[in-house]
Amino acid sequence: MRKNVGFVIIATGVALMTFMGCTKKEETVVQKEQETIFAVNAFKTSEGDLNGYLEFGGDVQAVSSVDVLPDTAGKLSRVFVSIGDTVKKDQVIAEVDASRPGMNYSASPVKAPISGTLTSFSPSVGSTVAPSMSMGKVSSTNQLEVKTSVAERFVSKIALGQKATLTFDAYPGEIFTAKVTQVSPVLDISTRTMAVSLQMDPPNNKIKVGMYSRIKLVTDQKANVIVIPYSAVVTRAGNTVVFVADSENKVSIQPVTVGIRVDDKVEIISGLVPEQLVVTKGQSLLDNGTKVNIISVEGEN
Repeated sequence: MRKNVGFVIIATGVALMTFMGCTKKEETVVQKEQETIFAVNAFKTSEGDLNGYLEFGGDVQAVSSVDVLPDTAGKLSRVFVSIGDTVKKDQVIAEVDASRPGMNYSASPVKAPISGTLTSFSPSVGSTVAPSMSMGKVSSTNQLEVKTSVAERFVSKIALGQKATLTFDAYPGEIFTAKVTQVSPVLDISTRTMAVSLQMDPPNNKIKVGMYSRIKLVTDQKANVIVIPYSAVVTRAGNTVVFVADSENKVSIQPVTVGIRVDDKVEIISGLVPEQLVVTKGQSLLDNGTKVNIISVEGEN
């Protein structure tokens, strides 16, 4: 009888240990299954436009601007205008006294070379002027241009008629449009840059001579192409790929061919079609068949 009792106790212990072992194995399997589910962010692909651009800085100047030069040397005796005044061609804007000790001369008039706005005038009454010295500038401010210099490595991407967007510190958040109207046929040897001029299209009275502009010059235009966040593109085994999620939230590695990149967006030439979900964040540990939990999806309408 005692042997039977002992046998029952041993059998019970073995069964209990077996049950506990099985439970631990089941828990381990569940944990492993849970560990294979990764939280990711995704982007829904669609066709769109992508414009590549170059960025420069430029100064606003009048298209027509002429120096004011006196006809004779002497002292400036009178000034009839102020900076910002509108003048007409041949209007007398100042007088120069060319008299010397023992020799008196009539005042020599200084005339406006063209009709426009007096945008600068440096000398003051009593200062000495000469025919070779510019006293100021008269500009036609009804037609303005933005002048910039383009580095030699970008010369091949610049052409007449290219579109650009302009921004100014004076008008934060506003975007103005322009186009390339002049491209220098030569480069400045000292700076290795090419002079480029742009005109506002359409003109805008808000813009003033002397303003500084930030220019985005459109160099590549892609229409109706697949555009995705650049963060979705990764390199695996030397190949450029993205991770595409299916209806069961399992991902597969998809090789792609990329085109131009603009800021944080990139063109996909081949490998993707519209309405696919590509992983944009959290793909570092993913592989073919990995199950994911998509936290958020961008690009949905």
